[in-house]
Amino acid sequence: MQGRSKLSGWIAALGLAAAALPVQAQEVVLKVAHFLPPPSTAHSKFITPWCDKINKESGGRLKCQIYPAMQLGGTPPQLIDQVRDGVADIVWTLPGYTAGRFPASEVFELPFMTNTAQGSSRALWEYVHVNKLNTTEFKDVKPLAFHVHDEGHLHMVKKPIQTLADFKGLKVRAPTRLTNKMLAAFGATPVGMPVPQVPEALSKGVIDGAALPWEVVPAVKVHELVKFHSESDPRARALYTTVFIFAMNKAKYDSLPADLKKVIDANSGPELSAWIGKVWDDSAGPARKLAEDRKNSFNTIPLEELKRWEQAAQPVVDEWVRDVTAKGYDGKALLQSARDLINKYDAQ
Repeated sequence: MQGRSKLSGWIAALGLAAAALPVQAQEVVLKVAHFLPPPSTAHSKFITPWCDKINKESGGRLKCQIYPAMQLGGTPPQLIDQVRDGVADIVWTLPGYTAGRFPASEVFELPFMTNTAQGSSRALWEYVHVNKLNTTEFKDVKPLAFHVHDEGHLHMVKKPIQTLADFKGLKVRAPTRLTNKMLAAFGATPVGMPVPQVPEALSKGVIDGAALPWEVVPAVKVHELVKFHSESDPRARALYTTVFIFAMNKAKYDSLPADLKKVIDANSGPELSAWIGKVWDDSAGPARKLAEDRKNSFNTIPLEELKRWEQAAQPVVDEWVRDVTAKGYDGKALLQSARDLINKYDAQ
Protein backbone atom coordinates (compact mmCIF):
# COMPACT_ATOMS: atom_id res chain seq x y z
CA MET A 1 0.00 0.00 0.00
CA GLN A 2 2.86 2.33 0.84
CA GLY A 3 4.43 1.72 -2.63
CA ARG A 4 1.10 2.32 -4.30
CA SER A 5 0.72 5.53 -2.31
CA LYS A 6 4.18 6.71 -3.41
CA LEU A 7 3.37 5.87 -7.03
CA SER A 8 0.14 7.82 -6.80
CA GLY A 9 2.08 10.72 -5.36
CA TRP A 10 4.56 10.65 -8.24
CA ILE A 11 1.74 10.52 -10.81
CA ALA A 12 0.04 13.46 -9.13
CA ALA A 13 3.31 15.39 -9.03
CA LEU A 14 3.92 14.71 -12.72
CA GLY A 15 0.42 15.88 -13.51
CA LEU A 16 1.01 19.10 -11.63
CA ALA A 17 4.34 19.57 -13.37
CA ALA A 18 2.73 19.08 -16.79
CA ALA A 19 0.00 21.53 -15.88
CA ALA A 20 2.67 24.03 -14.87
CA LEU A 21 4.43 23.86 -18.25
CA PRO A 22 4.18 27.20 -20.02
CA VAL A 23 1.36 27.37 -22.53
CA GLN A 24 3.71 28.90 -25.07
CA ALA A 25 5.64 25.62 -25.35
CA GLN A 26 2.80 24.01 -27.28
CA GLU A 27 3.22 23.11 -30.93
CA VAL A 28 0.51 24.00 -33.42
CA VAL A 29 0.02 22.35 -36.79
CA LEU A 30 -1.87 24.56 -39.24
CA LYS A 31 -3.83 22.97 -42.08
CA VAL A 32 -3.20 25.17 -45.12
CA ALA A 33 -5.34 24.54 -48.22
CA HIS A 34 -5.35 25.86 -51.76
CA PHE A 35 -6.45 24.81 -55.26
CA LEU A 36 -3.25 24.64 -57.33
CA PRO A 37 -0.65 21.86 -57.68
CA PRO A 38 2.68 21.91 -55.77
CA PRO A 39 4.76 23.25 -58.71
CA SER A 40 2.60 26.39 -58.83
CA THR A 41 3.95 29.78 -57.83
CA ALA A 42 1.42 30.00 -55.01
CA HIS A 43 2.56 26.73 -53.45
CA SER A 44 6.31 26.81 -54.08
CA LYS A 45 7.21 30.49 -53.94
CA PHE A 46 4.67 31.95 -51.52
CA ILE A 47 2.87 29.49 -49.23
CA THR A 48 5.80 27.14 -48.54
CA PRO A 49 8.29 29.98 -47.84
CA TRP A 50 5.70 31.68 -45.62
CA CYS A 51 5.21 28.47 -43.66
CA ASP A 52 8.98 28.02 -43.33
CA LYS A 53 9.28 31.57 -42.02
CA ILE A 54 6.65 31.25 -39.30
CA ASN A 55 8.15 27.89 -38.32
CA LYS A 56 11.58 29.45 -37.89
CA GLU A 57 10.33 32.54 -36.06
CA SER A 58 8.26 30.44 -33.67
CA GLY A 59 11.19 28.21 -32.79
CA GLY A 60 9.58 25.30 -34.59
CA ARG A 61 6.29 25.55 -32.70
CA LEU A 62 4.17 26.70 -35.66
CA LYS A 63 4.06 24.09 -38.40
CA CYS A 64 2.09 23.86 -41.63
CA GLN A 65 0.52 20.83 -43.21
CA ILE A 66 -0.12 22.07 -46.75
CA TYR A 67 -2.95 20.55 -48.78
CA PRO A 68 -2.55 21.62 -52.44
CA ALA A 69 -4.97 20.92 -55.27
CA MET A 70 -8.04 20.69 -53.01
CA GLN A 71 -6.69 17.67 -51.10
CA LEU A 72 -9.00 18.47 -48.19
CA GLY A 73 -11.93 17.91 -50.54
CA GLY A 74 -14.49 20.22 -52.02
CA THR A 75 -14.11 22.68 -54.89
CA PRO A 76 -12.14 25.94 -55.16
CA PRO A 77 -15.23 28.13 -54.55
CA GLN A 78 -15.71 26.33 -51.21
CA LEU A 79 -12.31 27.30 -49.82
CA ILE A 80 -13.52 30.53 -48.21
CA ASP A 81 -16.18 28.58 -46.30
CA GLN A 82 -13.68 25.87 -45.40
CA VAL A 83 -11.54 28.38 -43.55
CA ARG A 84 -14.56 30.08 -42.01
CA ASP A 85 -15.86 26.74 -40.72
CA GLY A 86 -12.49 25.35 -39.60
CA VAL A 87 -12.16 22.58 -42.19
CA ALA A 88 -8.87 24.35 -42.95
CA ASP A 89 -6.94 26.66 -40.65
CA ILE A 90 -5.60 28.82 -43.50
CA VAL A 91 -6.57 29.06 -47.16
CA TRP A 92 -5.41 30.90 -50.24
CA THR A 93 -8.26 31.56 -52.64
CA LEU A 94 -10.18 34.03 -54.80
CA PRO A 95 -13.13 35.81 -53.18
CA GLY A 96 -14.44 36.18 -56.73
CA TYR A 97 -14.97 32.43 -57.02
CA THR A 98 -18.16 33.10 -55.03
CA ALA A 99 -19.73 35.64 -57.34
CA GLY A 100 -21.35 38.65 -55.72
CA ARG A 101 -20.43 37.69 -52.15
CA PHE A 102 -17.65 40.27 -51.75
CA PRO A 103 -18.86 43.11 -53.98
CA ALA A 104 -16.90 46.02 -52.52
CA SER A 105 -13.53 44.29 -52.90
CA GLU A 106 -14.31 43.50 -56.55
CA VAL A 107 -13.31 47.03 -57.54
CA PHE A 108 -9.72 45.88 -58.17
CA GLU A 109 -11.08 43.39 -60.72
CA LEU A 110 -12.62 46.08 -62.90
CA PRO A 111 -11.05 46.48 -66.36
CA PHE A 112 -7.93 48.64 -66.69
CA MET A 113 -7.43 49.31 -62.96
CA THR A 114 -3.98 48.07 -61.99
CA ASN A 115 -0.33 48.33 -63.01
CA THR A 116 2.09 46.26 -60.94
CA ALA A 117 0.89 43.43 -58.72
CA GLN A 118 3.25 44.62 -55.99
CA GLY A 119 1.87 48.15 -55.78
CA SER A 120 -1.74 47.13 -56.30
CA SER A 121 -1.51 44.39 -53.66
CA ARG A 122 -0.36 46.87 -51.03
CA ALA A 123 -3.10 49.20 -52.21
CA LEU A 124 -5.67 46.42 -51.91
CA TRP A 125 -4.72 45.66 -48.29
CA GLU A 126 -5.07 49.33 -47.39
CA TYR A 127 -8.31 49.68 -49.38
CA VAL A 128 -9.91 46.80 -47.45
CA HIS A 129 -8.96 48.29 -44.10
CA VAL A 130 -9.53 51.99 -44.84
CA ASN A 131 -13.03 51.11 -46.02
CA LYS A 132 -13.55 48.68 -43.10
CA LEU A 133 -14.27 45.70 -45.37
CA ASN A 134 -12.31 43.55 -42.91
CA THR A 135 -15.22 44.06 -40.47
CA THR A 136 -17.98 43.68 -43.08
CA GLU A 137 -17.24 41.53 -46.13
CA PHE A 138 -14.43 39.60 -44.45
CA LYS A 139 -15.69 39.58 -40.86
CA ASP A 140 -15.99 35.76 -40.77
CA VAL A 141 -12.25 35.16 -41.34
CA LYS A 142 -8.95 36.69 -40.28
CA PRO A 143 -7.26 38.13 -43.37
CA LEU A 144 -3.50 37.61 -43.38
CA ALA A 145 -2.92 39.16 -46.81
CA PHE A 146 -4.71 40.41 -49.90
CA HIS A 147 -3.05 40.52 -53.29
CA VAL A 148 -3.64 40.64 -57.03
CA HIS A 149 -1.87 38.75 -59.79
CA ASP A 150 0.40 40.01 -62.54
CA GLU A 151 -1.23 41.48 -65.62
CA GLY A 152 -3.94 39.34 -67.20
CA HIS A 153 -3.62 38.40 -70.88
CA LEU A 154 -5.52 36.40 -73.50
CA HIS A 155 -4.29 32.94 -74.46
CA MET A 156 -6.02 31.55 -77.52
CA VAL A 157 -6.10 28.20 -79.33
CA LYS A 158 -6.74 29.02 -83.01
CA LYS A 159 -6.21 32.73 -83.59
CA PRO A 160 -4.92 35.81 -81.77
CA ILE A 161 -7.01 38.66 -80.42
CA GLN A 162 -5.98 41.88 -82.14
CA THR A 163 -9.12 44.05 -82.21
CA LEU A 164 -12.49 44.15 -80.50
CA ALA A 165 -14.04 42.52 -83.54
CA ASP A 166 -11.93 39.41 -82.95
CA PHE A 167 -13.85 38.57 -79.76
CA LYS A 168 -17.12 37.97 -81.60
CA GLY A 169 -18.21 34.34 -81.51
CA LEU A 170 -15.40 33.18 -79.19
CA LYS A 171 -15.87 31.38 -75.89
CA VAL A 172 -13.29 32.72 -73.45
CA ARG A 173 -12.65 31.60 -69.90
CA ALA A 174 -12.77 34.22 -67.16
CA PRO A 175 -12.03 33.90 -63.43
CA THR A 176 -14.57 36.24 -61.88
CA ARG A 177 -17.93 37.93 -62.33
CA LEU A 178 -16.48 41.24 -63.50
CA THR A 179 -14.07 39.66 -65.97
CA ASN A 180 -17.04 37.76 -67.39
CA LYS A 181 -18.87 41.05 -67.83
CA MET A 182 -15.82 42.63 -69.45
CA LEU A 183 -15.49 39.83 -72.00
CA ALA A 184 -19.21 40.03 -72.76
CA ALA A 185 -18.85 43.78 -73.32
CA PHE A 186 -16.08 42.98 -75.81
CA GLY A 187 -18.41 40.66 -77.73
CA ALA A 188 -17.15 37.28 -76.52
CA THR A 189 -19.14 34.56 -74.80
CA PRO A 190 -17.60 34.44 -71.31
CA VAL A 191 -17.22 31.08 -69.57
CA GLY A 192 -16.55 31.34 -65.83
CA MET A 193 -14.43 28.61 -64.27
CA PRO A 194 -11.65 28.12 -61.71
CA VAL A 195 -8.10 27.69 -63.04
CA PRO A 196 -7.92 23.89 -62.48
CA GLN A 197 -10.73 23.37 -65.01
CA VAL A 198 -9.03 25.34 -67.78
CA PRO A 199 -6.75 22.65 -69.31
CA GLU A 200 -9.57 20.18 -69.89
CA ALA A 201 -11.85 22.92 -71.22
CA LEU A 202 -9.16 23.97 -73.71
CA SER A 203 -8.29 20.44 -74.80
CA LYS A 204 -11.94 19.50 -75.36
CA GLY A 205 -12.82 22.69 -77.21
CA VAL A 206 -15.25 23.88 -74.54
CA ILE A 207 -13.48 27.24 -74.71
CA ASP A 208 -11.49 28.94 -77.48
CA GLY A 209 -9.10 30.58 -75.08
CA ALA A 210 -8.60 31.87 -71.57
CA ALA A 211 -7.93 35.10 -69.75
CA LEU A 212 -5.00 34.31 -67.45
CA PRO A 213 -1.89 35.94 -65.99
CA TRP A 214 1.45 34.54 -67.10
CA GLU A 215 2.19 33.35 -63.57
CA VAL A 216 -0.34 30.51 -63.58
CA VAL A 217 0.20 29.37 -67.18
CA PRO A 218 2.97 26.80 -66.42
CA ALA A 219 1.10 25.31 -63.43
CA VAL A 220 -1.78 24.19 -65.66
CA LYS A 221 0.28 23.84 -68.87
CA VAL A 222 -1.79 26.33 -70.84
CA HIS A 223 1.24 27.17 -73.01
CA GLU A 224 1.09 23.59 -74.30
CA LEU A 225 -2.61 23.82 -75.17
CA VAL A 226 -2.77 27.19 -76.95
CA LYS A 227 -0.77 28.74 -79.76
CA PHE A 228 -1.50 32.46 -79.49
CA HIS A 229 -0.84 34.96 -76.70
CA SER A 230 -2.33 38.46 -76.98
CA GLU A 231 -0.80 40.97 -74.58
CA SER A 232 -1.63 44.59 -73.81
CA ASP A 233 0.78 47.40 -74.55
CA PRO A 234 2.89 47.57 -71.35
CA ARG A 235 2.27 51.31 -71.10
CA ALA A 236 -1.44 50.66 -70.51
CA ARG A 237 -3.03 49.55 -67.29
CA ALA A 238 -3.65 45.83 -67.02
CA LEU A 239 -6.57 44.44 -69.00
CA TYR A 240 -7.73 42.89 -65.73
CA THR A 241 -6.49 41.34 -62.53
CA THR A 242 -7.99 39.17 -59.81
CA VAL A 243 -8.25 39.60 -56.05
CA PHE A 244 -6.85 36.88 -53.79
CA ILE A 245 -7.06 36.43 -50.04
CA PHE A 246 -4.77 34.52 -47.67
CA ALA A 247 -7.05 33.99 -44.69
CA MET A 248 -7.02 32.23 -41.31
CA ASN A 249 -9.80 30.70 -39.27
CA LYS A 250 -10.64 33.22 -36.54
CA ALA A 251 -11.11 30.63 -33.78
CA LYS A 252 -7.77 29.02 -34.64
CA TYR A 253 -6.00 32.35 -34.43
CA ASP A 254 -7.75 33.22 -31.16
CA SER A 255 -6.68 29.87 -29.68
CA LEU A 256 -2.98 30.62 -30.15
CA PRO A 257 -0.87 31.78 -27.19
CA ALA A 258 0.14 35.43 -27.33
CA ASP A 259 3.67 34.84 -28.58
CA LEU A 260 2.49 32.70 -31.51
CA LYS A 261 -0.14 35.30 -32.38
CA LYS A 262 2.74 37.78 -32.61
CA VAL A 263 4.50 35.53 -35.11
CA ILE A 264 1.36 35.36 -37.27
CA ASP A 265 0.83 39.12 -36.94
CA ALA A 266 4.44 39.83 -37.91
CA ASN A 267 3.91 37.78 -41.07
CA SER A 268 0.60 39.37 -42.09
CA GLY A 269 -0.56 42.69 -43.45
CA PRO A 270 0.57 45.23 -46.04
CA GLU A 271 4.20 44.09 -46.26
CA LEU A 272 3.19 40.47 -46.84
CA SER A 273 0.60 41.57 -49.40
CA ALA A 274 3.17 43.64 -51.32
CA TRP A 275 5.72 40.80 -51.18
CA ILE A 276 3.21 38.33 -52.62
CA GLY A 277 2.44 40.81 -55.40
CA LYS A 278 6.16 41.05 -56.20
CA VAL A 279 6.39 37.25 -56.35
CA TRP A 280 3.65 37.35 -59.01
CA ASP A 281 5.32 40.21 -60.92
CA ASP A 282 8.64 38.36 -60.92
CA SER A 283 7.03 35.12 -62.10
CA ALA A 284 5.64 36.55 -65.34
CA GLY A 285 8.89 36.61 -67.32
CA PRO A 286 9.99 33.01 -66.69
CA ALA A 287 6.45 31.76 -67.36
CA ARG A 288 6.28 33.66 -70.64
CA LYS A 289 9.61 32.20 -71.73
CA LEU A 290 8.12 28.70 -71.64
CA ALA A 291 5.64 29.78 -74.32
CA GLU A 292 8.47 31.41 -76.28
CA ASP A 293 10.47 28.17 -76.14
CA ARG A 294 7.51 26.35 -77.70
CA LYS A 295 7.57 28.87 -80.57
CA ASN A 296 4.08 30.10 -79.74
CA SER A 297 2.85 33.28 -81.40
CA PHE A 298 2.72 36.64 -79.58
CA ASN A 299 1.06 39.94 -80.43
CA THR A 300 0.78 43.25 -78.58
CA ILE A 301 -2.49 45.16 -78.59
CA PRO A 302 -1.57 48.83 -79.18
CA LEU A 303 -2.63 51.73 -76.98
CA GLU A 304 -5.08 53.17 -79.50
CA GLU A 305 -6.90 49.85 -79.77
CA LEU A 306 -6.91 49.43 -75.99
CA LYS A 307 -8.63 52.81 -75.65
CA ARG A 308 -11.51 51.35 -77.66
CA TRP A 309 -11.57 48.34 -75.33
CA GLU A 310 -11.62 50.61 -72.29
CA GLN A 311 -14.52 52.57 -73.76
CA ALA A 312 -16.40 49.32 -74.45
CA ALA A 313 -15.82 48.21 -70.85
CA GLN A 314 -16.96 51.47 -69.23
CA PRO A 315 -20.54 50.18 -68.75
CA VAL A 316 -19.08 47.38 -66.58
CA VAL A 317 -17.53 50.02 -64.32
CA ASP A 318 -20.73 52.06 -64.21
CA GLU A 319 -22.82 48.99 -63.40
CA TRP A 320 -20.46 48.01 -60.56
CA VAL A 321 -20.81 51.49 -59.03
CA ARG A 322 -24.60 51.22 -59.19
CA ASP A 323 -24.65 47.66 -57.79
CA VAL A 324 -22.49 48.33 -54.74
CA THR A 325 -24.30 51.60 -54.06
CA ALA A 326 -27.57 49.66 -54.03
CA LYS A 327 -25.98 47.36 -51.43
CA GLY A 328 -25.36 50.27 -49.07
CA TYR A 329 -21.86 51.36 -50.09
CA ASP A 330 -20.79 54.57 -51.76
CA GLY A 331 -19.73 53.07 -55.08
CA LYS A 332 -18.14 56.22 -56.49
CA ALA A 333 -16.14 56.76 -53.32
CA LEU A 334 -14.92 53.15 -53.29
CA LEU A 335 -13.84 53.37 -56.92
CA GLN A 336 -11.95 56.60 -56.26
CA SER A 337 -10.39 55.13 -53.11
CA ALA A 338 -9.06 52.14 -55.07
CA ARG A 339 -7.71 54.29 -57.90
CA ASP A 340 -6.01 56.71 -55.51
CA LEU A 341 -4.33 53.91 -53.56
CA ILE A 342 -3.18 52.13 -56.71
CA ASN A 343 -1.65 55.38 -58.00
CA LYS A 344 -0.06 56.03 -54.60
CA TYR A 345 1.70 52.68 -54.33
CA ASP A 346 2.55 52.23 -57.99
CA ALA A 347 4.41 55.54 -57.78
CA GLN A 348 6.70 54.27 -54.99
